[in-house]
Amino acid sequence: MKTSPLAGKPAQAATLVNVPRLVTAYYGNQPDPSVPGQRVAFGTSGHRGSAFENSFNEWHVLAISQAICEYRRQRHIDGPLFLGIDTHALSEPAYASALEVLAANGVDVMLAEHDEYTPTPVISHAILTYNRGRDPGLADGIVITPSHNPPDSGGFKYNPPNGGPADKDVTDWIEARANAILENGLKGVKRIPLEQARRAATTHRHDFINAYVSDLDSVLDMDAIRGAGINMGVDPLGGAGVHYWGAIAERYGLNLTIVNEVVDPAFRFMTLDWDGRVRMDPSSPYAMQGLIGLKDRFDIAFACDTDHDRHGIVARTAGLLQPNHYLSVAIHYLFQHRPNWSKQAAVGKTVVSSQMIDRVAAKLGCRLYEVPVGFKWFVEGLYEGSLGFGGEESAGASFVRRDGSVWTTDKDGMVPALLSAEIAARMGRDPGELYRELTREAGNPVYDRVEAPATAEQKQQLARLSSQQVRSAELAGEPIQTILTRAPGNDAPIGGLKVIAASGWFAARPSGTENLYKIYAESFRDENHLHRIQAEARAIVSDALTASSQQA
Repeated sequence: MKTSPLAGKPAQAATLVNVPRLVTAYYGNQPDPSVPGQRVAFGTSGHRGSAFENSFNEWHVLAISQAICEYRRQRHIDGPLFLGIDTHALSEPAYASALEVLAANGVDVMLAEHDEYTPTPVISHAILTYNRGRDPGLADGIVITPSHNPPDSGGFKYNPPNGGPADKDVTDWIEARANAILENGLKGVKRIPLEQARRAATTHRHDFINAYVSDLDSVLDMDAIRGAGINMGVDPLGGAGVHYWGAIAERYGLNLTIVNEVVDPAFRFMTLDWDGRVRMDPSSPYAMQGLIGLKDRFDIAFACDTDHDRHGIVARTAGLLQPNHYLSVAIHYLFQHRPNWSKQAAVGKTVVSSQMIDRVAAKLGCRLYEVPVGFKWFVEGLYEGSLGFGGEESAGASFVRRDGSVWTTDKDGMVPALLSAEIAARMGRDPGELYRELTREAGNPVYDRVEAPATAEQKQQLARLSSQQVRSAELAGEPIQTILTRAPGNDAPIGGLKVIAASGWFAARPSGTENLYKIYAESFRDENHLHRIQAEARAIVSDALTASSQQA
């Protein structure tokens, strides 16, 4: 990936989205379902796209909403549907379109009081809270968000009654039905005018903020944070949790400063990401320049992405922590400071997350549960309590309550962020210091992710590779120990492969949205060894793809 010379610099007028044109494109453009890129396509976090590219327009939202209504009827899901949105420009019009369909279909919809923005984890929390102890009449939810993606993006995600991201069997059904509706020119879509939908007897208001904030002390030691007087800073990055942080500080008496409360659909207050685009990624040192520059003002600072399901931790001693580093510290802390958790509770990680997590889990005597990319793989474990923690290298995580019961089954950026303050309060050292202590015992890995071009055919081949197609016997001078095409934790296909040697590993998997594949690599030696792993990874993948093509 070539870094733009604009990376880390303030957004300029030329880099900002034209919001009126974007909203006009949402309503005015119609997707062509014969074009693959304009069809409904659920990835690991719902359907995403841009109105400018005819991949997220009103037709998509109407079709998906109708498909969800039909899915609910088929599965006898007849409780309320909790509907939340983030601050992207396309979220408001999509919210209106969805409500028109939901109300016309007689769905009981729970909207935020005062039309407040609603983070992804808050929707998960609301679903689980409502469903606790119920059998019939279960609730589910929709979150309208493209997560941390650029301002011209839109996204639409369905969470079934388990509160987490919908599994593939669910999204496949919704996707197929929505595309059939598109192909038939929206025939079968039930819809009423927006004002009529707002006044419908099935449309209700819900106090999402108070319900979530008042329950935080069940998952975090808020007394410890308050008692230690930890000086915290938070940047909501203009996202859906912007009004949650003040409520949290007030309820628990925290020394918490919100450094930016601006909501702007162009996100003009951001510094540009690695590619020179506006992207609200709290794990990116380029996008996080504003908060990094304030690190000396606070004991600990943190940020969340636009729907607040990802976290970024800024420690005074280390600056912005890499997600893998903080996940390792959080796991090491939690499994020693949650006495009411089950002793059998496992540590959940994805196959592309750091092996430092493996070493921390082994040190703690905890079972490791390694799964493919996608938070949906942690839902069942978090729900039933067999997982204490689930985390992804992309800074998404959640963990169970202090009593070991489920908190959320979707990623929660706010709870891991506040956990950094609990860690500092209880340990007397910030997470940056604690990570350095871990490396002295477990090694000091170097980790990176790069991307390489791939055709659609090559992406399909990569997803189907077998270990027999890897011809190399070594990785960066060491014998290859293991080649994985299925995740060790649940034996699910990883959609690529992972190659492991004694001092390093790489994983390669196709992108779900672009014509490229991603290589994740880690070395427990040094940067030079990492670069060698990356170079050999490209060669191994290229060789395997060539062999696959010849066999086809």
